[in-house]
Amino acid sequence: MGTPSLSPWAVLVLALVLVGLWAPCVVSRQPNFIVILADDVGWGDLGANWAETKETPHLDQLAAEGTRFVDFHSAASTCSPSRASLLTGRLGVRNGVTHNFAISSVGGLPLNETTLAEVLREAGYSTGAIGKWHLGHHGRHHPNSRGFDFYFGIPYSHDMGCTDSPGYNLPPCPPCPRHGAAARVARKDCYTEVALPLFENVTIVQQPVELGSLASHYVEEVARFIQQASDSGCPFFLYLALAHMHVPLTPPLPPGPGKGIYGASLSEMDALVGRVKELADSHGRGNTLLWFAGDNGPWAQKCELAGRLGPFVGAWQRQRGGSSAKQTTWEGGHRVPALAYWPGRVPAGRTSHALLSVLDIFPTLVALAGAALPPSRSFDGLDVSPVLFGWSDVGHKVLLHPNSGAAGQVGAIEALRLAQYKAFYTTGGALACDGSTGPAERHQPPLIFNLERDMQEQEPLDMASSEYQAVLPAISRAYAQALQDIAADNVSVADYSQDPAAIPCCSVQLLGCRCRGAAPDPHVEKRSPRLCL
Repeated sequence: MGTPSLSPWAVLVLALVLVGLWAPCVVSRQPNFIVILADDVGWGDLGANWAETKETPHLDQLAAEGTRFVDFHSAASTCSPSRASLLTGRLGVRNGVTHNFAISSVGGLPLNETTLAEVLREAGYSTGAIGKWHLGHHGRHHPNSRGFDFYFGIPYSHDMGCTDSPGYNLPPCPPCPRHGAAARVARKDCYTEVALPLFENVTIVQQPVELGSLASHYVEEVARFIQQASDSGCPFFLYLALAHMHVPLTPPLPPGPGKGIYGASLSEMDALVGRVKELADSHGRGNTLLWFAGDNGPWAQKCELAGRLGPFVGAWQRQRGGSSAKQTTWEGGHRVPALAYWPGRVPAGRTSHALLSVLDIFPTLVALAGAALPPSRSFDGLDVSPVLFGWSDVGHKVLLHPNSGAAGQVGAIEALRLAQYKAFYTTGGALACDGSTGPAERHQPPLIFNLERDMQEQEPLDMASSEYQAVLPAISRAYAQALQDIAADNVSVADYSQDPAAIPCCSVQLLGCRCRGAAPDPHVEKRSPRLCL
C-alpha cells in the first residue's frame, strides 16, 4: 500500500505544531479557575471577617466584589490531608492521606486517586500548580505526574529545610551549614542538614530557597502561566498554594508602622492576592472564577507568629490547657476564611452562611467545566454551584472533622457537625503557646455544642437537658451512617515509608545539598509552548 499524501496546508500545520509555534485548541466557553490556598491562616486574619484586622485591603475588596463564606471549613487541620482533600474531594479516611508526608517520604497521595487537575486536563484545561505541594515529591507523586502541566514551587512546608535567611520562627532555626562551619547540635523542630529546594517542574532550580523573594517569584510565574494559557486559547486551572502564613515568616523589612512580624507578613500575602486578581481580570474578566481559602487554622504553638482565630477560640479546651487551633477539631482548627470572585456570575457583596468545605471545590469546578466525576468512589464534597451563584444558601447537612495530629487515632473522624450542632468524640492533645497540650479525653456520649449560641465553644449542652436528648439520636445516626459509608467505599492507602534517597537534593557533594546557581531569571523564557488539543 502507498503512503497517504498530505495537503500543503496539513503539512504546514504539522510543521508549526512540531516546532511549537502553534498550539491548536478549540476556543472554549469553559471558565478559567484559580484556587488560592493560604497556609495556617486564621478566620480572623481577614478584615472582612474580623474588624480588628487591618492588613488585608485587597482581600477585603475581593470580598466586597464577590461572596464571603463565613461557615467554610478545611477538610483537615494540617497540611497534607487538607491538600489531598482539596484535590480529590475526599476525606483522608477515603483518599489515604491522614497525616503529613516527610522530606524523605517515598510515597504520597495514592496513585489510584484522581486529582482535580487530571479531570480538568482531560476536559481540555491547561493546568498549573505554583507553591507548596506536600503530597509526595518522589517519582510519580510529583505534581507533573498528578495532572499538572506546569509546576513551580516547594515540595513541602518551607520550615522543612534550612535556608540561608531563615526568617522568624519559634524556636528560631539556624541557617544552612556551609563548608568550614563548626559542628553544631541539631535543634528540635528545625531541619538543619538539608536545604529547602525550589522546583520548576522536575528540576531543582534553587537550593536553598531564598525565602525573601519567593512571593515575587510566585507572582511572576502566575503571570507567565496565565499569559501562556490565554495565548493558547485553552481554559486554565491554576492551583496557587501560598507559603503565607506558615512559619518561618519572612516579611519585607522593616515592618510598617504599627505592624508586627505577623501583620507585615499578612500584608505581603494580601498584596500578592491582589496582584493575582489583577492578572485574572486582565485576561478575560468575567470568565475566571477565583476561589480563596485557608488550608487550616493558625498554628497556636507559634505564639505571636500565629494567626487570629476571631471568635472561634475553643474556650472549653483552653480552660483545660492545650491548643484549640491547627491540628484540632475545634472551630479554630478548621473554620477558615473563604472568598469567591467571578464578576457577573458570583454575587458581589454577599455573605453566605451555608455550611461548606474545601472538599466542595473539586465537584463544583468539575461541574462548571462540564466534566464528570471519577467513577467507582464516593465523594465527601458537594457541587455548591447554587450557593456560589446566590441561588441557595444550603450546604452540607453533615460535615465530618478528622483528627489531624491531636488526641485520638490520626485521620479518624473525631468530631461531627449537624446543622448548628457540633459533637466531639475526642478532645485534647495539641500543643498551645504556653506549652500545654490538654488531657486526651474520649467522650462517649459526645460533647455537643450549639454553635448558633456558642461559637466560642465554651459550654457543651447539659447531657440531661431536653435539647441534648433531642439532638443526640440524630447525631448518632449521622455518625454511624458516615462510618458505614466510608467502610463500604473504594478506600485508598498512602505509602508513608521513608528512604533518605527520596530527599530532594541537587548536589549530594555539597553540604546541605546546596546548588551553586541562583534562582532562574524570570525574564528568560525556557519553556516551550504546550500543545493544547
